[in-house]
Amino acid sequence: MHAVNTAGTGLAKVALITLMAVGSIFLWIGIPVGWLWIGSQLQSDSGQASFGLYMGVLLGIVVSMVVVGKILHRLNGVYGRLTGSEVVRVRLPWHRSLRGESEGRAQQQILDVVMVASVMSAGFVFLVWFLFFAGSSLPGA
Repeated sequence: MHAVNTAGTGLAKVALITLMAVGSIFLWIGIPVGWLWIGSQLQSDSGQASFGLYMGVLLGIVVSMVVVGKILHRLNGVYGRLTGSEVVRVRLPWHRSLRGESEGRAQQQILDVVMVASVMSAGFVFLVWFLFFAGSSLPGA
């Protein structure tokens, strides 16, 4: 019975990390794109957007990001209760000391690691798009 409980806990941990990863990608990409799409649908037929529309889209992005951020924080708390500790040990290569000291290191939560990974992934995808697929906006180029 203990093996089943451990397997269930491991599956729950993977599911929580996956939910946090999907949520963080949605935070950086899905929310802004979604609100820009909503704003484009609400724009008048004349092609002129009003200041109120811009402010509504900005407010929608901010409120949505706060809500999703709170959900991610709660998922991180559930992960911490499941594992018994909210702190994870991550030793990045550039954080390693040449003397082997581990004093003064900031403790990291799994959400910290997931958010950094999602931002780095989004930045890399943007760089690839910009360099290879965006094309030039310069006239005659």
